[in-house]
Amino acid sequence: MRTLTAATTLAVVFSSAALAATPAFADSSKILPVRQTGDIVVDGVHQQVFVSDPLNGKIVVTDYAGNVVKQLTTNLSGVSGLELSADSGTLYAAVQDLDSIAVIDTATDAETTRYTVGDKPLSLALAGGRLWFGYGGAAEGDIGSVDLTSEQHEVTLGQDGDWYSAPLLDAAPGSNVLVAGAIGQSPVELASYDVSSGTATRLASTREAGSNLGDLQVTPDGKDVVVASGAPYYQQVFRTSDLNEDGKYVTDAYPNSVAIAPDGTIAAGIDGSYEPDVYVFRPGNGEAVRTYDFPNTGHTSGSDLLADGGLAWTPDGSRLFAVTSNSEGVYSLRVLTAPTKAVTTVTVDAPATAARAKKLTVKGRATAKAALPAGTRLTVTRTDLDSPKGKALASVTTKADGTFSFADTPPAGGKVKYTVAYAGDADRTAASGSDTVSVSRAKPSLKINNNGKVYAYGKDVKFTAHLGTTHKNRTVEIWADPFGSDKPNKLVKSGKVDSHGDLSVTLDLKRDTKVTAKFSGDARYTSASASATVGAQVSVSTSVGNHYKSKYTWNHTYYFFHKNKNPLITTKMPYYQGRKQKLEFEVYYQGRWYPSEPAYFALGRDGVSRVQITGNHGQDVGWHFRIRSSYVNSASGDTVNSTTHGAWKYFTFTR
Repeated sequence: MRTLTAATTLAVVFSSAALAATPAFADSSKILPVRQTGDIVVDGVHQQVFVSDPLNGKIVVTDYAGNVVKQLTTNLSGVSGLELSADSGTLYAAVQDLDSIAVIDTATDAETTRYTVGDKPLSLALAGGRLWFGYGGAAEGDIGSVDLTSEQHEVTLGQDGDWYSAPLLDAAPGSNVLVAGAIGQSPVELASYDVSSGTATRLASTREAGSNLGDLQVTPDGKDVVVASGAPYYQQVFRTSDLNEDGKYVTDAYPNSVAIAPDGTIAAGIDGSYEPDVYVFRPGNGEAVRTYDFPNTGHTSGSDLLADGGLAWTPDGSRLFAVTSNSEGVYSLRVLTAPTKAVTTVTVDAPATAARAKKLTVKGRATAKAALPAGTRLTVTRTDLDSPKGKALASVTTKADGTFSFADTPPAGGKVKYTVAYAGDADRTAASGSDTVSVSRAKPSLKINNNGKVYAYGKDVKFTAHLGTTHKNRTVEIWADPFGSDKPNKLVKSGKVDSHGDLSVTLDLKRDTKVTAKFSGDARYTSASASATVGAQVSVSTSVGNHYKSKYTWNHTYYFFHKNKNPLITTKMPYYQGRKQKLEFEVYYQGRWYPSEPAYFALGRDGVSRVQITGNHGQDVGWHFRIRSSYVNSASGDTVNSTTHGAWKYFTFTR
């Protein structure tokens, strides 16, 4: 039988450049060894990701593939907010339980110093040559800074004590504007500051930033701040200069994360079980160009959820990292490798059936949120029995609405698959779609001889299969399936038929057997099979014992017994589990033989049955008797052979 293996399928998918350029990387997910996450930042120089774990008091370091390469655990209890220097050479970490900021060399991932700061520093931001931090417990929120331009790196506290608790901070790279937001408040308080003088001077504040702040980030140009609050169900945008609303990015319930790439691309996340988790927007465009809906990790109920503030871009915008967790508290780092590309979908619609060598039409459509321009080139591949690895056809181009169509005349029958592929570009992902047509094939002539014949036990019988006209395949298989569950159906010969279309095999028949010829088909002819069921008798030998002489008389060889001797009848035939022999006993009277009731006797495992004929043989003197042993299909206990009768044995009794 012809089969389509996985390897063949993969060969079809990846065959030649006629299909689609596959991306260099694929989205992936790796387990994070954390119990909680506080913040995530990306070091583009050393291509590593830092994730803080307040509960375990450590910072996990991964590579760009999400593989954990190191865990920084040197007394970092309560570590939360993270910030990278402009050159990515230094990582700053707010360590709440130690009222300090740890300073780490990203080249060696070793801590170089610590700044002792105010109570419970939560978040960090670089602006105006200083490292700003939000700190303070309940009813004691404030903002402080570390002067990175001085040799002593002086710490200044009490920059703005109007916060209930430690605020969340952010600033654009190289900016003199700092933005702060209150976590957990309803409504959320938001404030912006001019920090060019080294002191945080309020520019504006608002309480229109929704409720339950999860994250905020300033755009790279410093013009806006994007806010993710549990409500409203979109990421709000405010001008940093006056904190008036300046747009929105519509997601769903409940916004909890935002990350902005250097080119301004927005990644907006939500804490939602039944909706997409991440939405990617072009700057200023409120319609998402791409969304991600995370599956679950492990055997949990529901999908994984995005962590608050759990998004971060690589500096070149080529990857987006997302921290997620499931209902069992297992955290993962998901690496999204083409987040700014709109997902392309190619649908293909071919006829369900078609005639071989007749023209058919295939239609379809290529779509993406960033619409493909008219005339976009799509490659076409036909996969069939003649071209199992795929054959490139003429390419096709899209119309203005993304639709396309092409005609083809399939040379081969069977399942014919048409694959249409788009190679992708800077704004759209590669994609392909396919549909399969059942193309008609002719039915070949296939025969095998000897059906219904019965042969003696152990007879060598020649079986010949005859194959009529086909396209290319001239190979036939011959299978023999002996009766009985203990014998398997077995391939006894496979090969090309001769110039007459014949293939023969000789079988030693010891059981009834079904012999089947099989043709697997080719590109123009269907598969076929033909069977012949033949019978095989058993060998039966019957011998007589305890007689005193034998001689030919009354037209038969007779065995003579004294009246005081019991004839011993020994029967031998091939053994089969549960098999019995049928023993018939007849007496001759007035020119004809009269039968008694036959009896069945079990064979031993050696295939032998011994039966004594007992009775008052004085009354049998002078009478003529005969016996016969037989195998009777079904009645003898099995159905693996054809009914076979042994020879009659004749005897008589004398005084």
